[in-house]
This record gives sequence, structure tokens and C-alpha cells, in this order.
Amino acid sequence: MARSRPAFHSTIEYIGPRPQKPKRRHFFGGWVILVIALGVGSWFGRPLVPFLKATQQGPSLEEAGLLISSLEQSHEPGLRLAAASLSYSNEHITYDAAYYKLPYPKGDIASNKGSAADVVIRCCRELGIDLQLEVHEDMSKHFRSYPQLWGALAPDSSIDHRRIANLERFFERKGRIITPSREPADYQPGDIVVWSLANAEKHIGIVVPGPGKRANERWVVHHKDTVVKWEDVLFDYKIDGHFRFPVESGN
Repeated sequence: MARSRPAFHSTIEYIGPRPQKPKRRHFFGGWVILVIALGVGSWFGRPLVPFLKATQQGPSLEEAGLLISSLEQSHEPGLRLAAASLSYSNEHITYDAAYYKLPYPKGDIASNKGSAADVVIRCCRELGIDLQLEVHEDMSKHFRSYPQLWGALAPDSSIDHRRIANLERFFERKGRIITPSREPADYQPGDIVVWSLANAEKHIGIVVPGPGKRANERWVVHHKDTVVKWEDVLFDYKIDGHFRFPVESGN
């Protein structure tokens, strides 16, 4: 008698979560949420638009013109220097601190080029002060009193006045020294400020009033890397030197 073979089950037991019927995607749900989010962002962000535009564009030519007109009528050298620097901030000047052989006196590089030092040099010339001449004459008499940073053995009228460290020393010798502070009231329009940047590089600019309703604030005109700017950065860098030049009689 033949033995019967054991029976085998052909089904495989499934262990795991119970399969569920796929849910239908709500096509409009995501779009509704997105539209609501954009609407809320637009509503609350609307007040920022004028501010952002003003930040990108900077003070207007009209604001600069009104301020220049009021400052240049003054007999005070500092206010007239501030007016000259505001006018200069409207010029398109490409940053260029390279060495150029200059005539002497009243030498200058191409008018569409300049550096931070050239802001002060050119604005002082609007007051009849030739810093190329003034610095060169003082360095010729007191060469060792100036920074010995460039390996020069004698004064060079083409570049000495365009070096900020030399201008700082000149203003220490010929201008009125004011102790640097973080108090805006200590700064007057036309004051000259020397900063140290994060890389220890020297920078220089001229203090001016702010635009429009911010005229009581202390802004600066300076040229740092790109174009000449009139902006609210007086205390953005470490202030090394604060000077008043030219010195008014009695001060």
C-alpha cells in the first residue's frame, strides 16, 4: 500500500499592517494654503517696501541738493566742507587707489577715479586747500614724524597725500584733535574721521548731516571699494582719529 504524501499549503502568510486604500490627493488644498501664505506675507510686508527701496537707492538727489544749498551758504569751513563732500557723493567715481605720477602742486588722478583719501583731498580743494602741497611741504621738513610704512627714503608728492596714514598724521599736526567717541553730538558736519577696518586697513571720510528728516543725524561721505556713498555708517567701524580741519580762528 502506497503512502500518501503530506499536503503542502500553497498560500504565503502576510505579516504587516493592513493594506489601506490610497487616499485621493486634494488638488486645491495645497494651492489654497499657498495663496493664503502669500497674501499674509504681502499684507504684513507692504510697509517694508518703501524702506527697502530707500535702502537700495540711498538718499535722493533732491535731498542732497537741498542740504548742499543750505550748507554752502555758511561761512564756517566745516559746513562748506560738508557741502563739498555731499556734492562729491553725486559723482560717479570708480575706486582706484593705485599709484600715479602727478604734477605738483594741484596734481590729481583722472576725475572719474579715486579712493577714500581722494574724497578728502578733492573736497578740501573746493575750499582752496591743496593737501598735496600741504602734506608734501610738512613731510619735507618733518619726514621722520610721518609713518615709515612704505620703505620710502624721501617724500613723494605723487602719493604721500593719498595715503590715509599720512593724512591722519598731518591732521594730528595741523588740525584740531578731538577724542573719538560713540556720541553723535561730538561730531560736527565737516569733521574728518579715520577708521580701522576689520582687516586693520585705514579708512577715511567726512561727517555730514543725514538726509531729509534725518538731518540731525551724523552720516558720512566716503569711498570704500565701490562708489562714493553718503550713508549712515559713522559708528560701523572702529574710529581711530577724529579731526576738525581747517581749524577756525578762536577754536
